[in-house]
Amino acid sequence: MKPFPITVVGASLGGLAAVETILGNLPANVQTAIIVVQHRRPDTESRLSELLAAHSVLPVSEIDDKDPIAIGNVYLAPSNYHLLVDDGFFSLSVDAPVCFARPSIDVLFESAAEVYGADTIGVVLTGSNSDGAAGAAAVKAAGGCVLVQNPATAESPVAPRAVLEATLVDGVLELPEIAARIVELSSNF
Repeated sequence: MKPFPITVVGASLGGLAAVETILGNLPANVQTAIIVVQHRRPDTESRLSELLAAHSVLPVSEIDDKDPIAIGNVYLAPSNYHLLVDDGFFSLSVDAPVCFARPSIDVLFESAAEVYGADTIGVVLTGSNSDGAAGAAAVKAAGGCVLVQNPATAESPVAPRAVLEATLVDGVLELPEIAARIVELSSNF
């Protein structure tokens, strides 16, 4: 058993607003690390951490290779790198895009499932392709919990629907409900 659970969050089209809503509903004492993959263009300078920090009481940072994972922090995958979870720290990869994306939601979720197993909370939000479906299935197969944004209220329902087709989920929720469930799951750890 790991010292605290990790929460991996994946989003694509419309994800900025969705992630802002979730972070804005998380308290400062949340008992998990929040790790976010947001699809974005590889050739743009990122202000994503600044934008999300404005909506969060938790510290938000874009990670570097080998950064440690700590409870109560929000970590963002850097543009044009896959983000992997190791035992207590992050790794970055420039392997080929997955589902046309780097960073890939699937890569993050699959590595989290492999290392953290049942101590993983996977959250798939709005998105315009199936990236996240295989990763969510891996989290579920490892005994973790999978939450998905209600496709009816997602800006792009493709990713949430793909997860629902790929695996059994633990909740199809509205964005504020996702934040409340993360708090509940991590406090029951």
